[in-house]
Amino acid sequence: MTTSGATAPLSGDDLETWASLAIMLEWLPAALDTQLQRDAQLTHFEYGVLYALARADAGTLRMSVLSSYANSSLSRLSRAATRLEARGWMRRAADPADGRFTLAILTDSGRAKVDQASPGHAQLVHQLVLDRLTAPQKRQLREITRRIAEAVREDGGWRPPNA
Repeated sequence: MTTSGATAPLSGDDLETWASLAIMLEWLPAALDTQLQRDAQLTHFEYGVLYALARADAGTLRMSVLSSYANSSLSRLSRAATRLEARGWMRRAADPADGRFTLAILTDSGRAKVDQASPGHAQLVHQLVLDRLTAPQKRQLREITRRIAEAVREDGGWRPPNA
């Protein structure tokens, strides 16, 4: 398959598989952003931040943990946090356990925003992804995406608390 240590160009089934994944990686985020911006005035990234905080103990996470979950730089997360704070949906405070860290804290109105945004988001996720798959295909997709995520990053990213 390889010559002179070089990887063969993508072709055939490999090219079709990669093209399908690449198209989905481009189109799905845009569709999610469009729905969330229209219905909840949030980007998908901002929704993910609020959602992670809503699922965290006491609605609080260190900014560094949030950044890791979102696979984001601290500066990108900080810009999003500034927008979310301006809307009253989260706040930041020094970590009392270690002042070198900053905590992101979900406000009551932030929790209400997540609760308001979640049904429409879930409906779109079902419409675009989950309802198009059989139960075995969903399990396959979960396994495939976990393997890819772990190849990209050893920790594999955020997982639901009961996963």
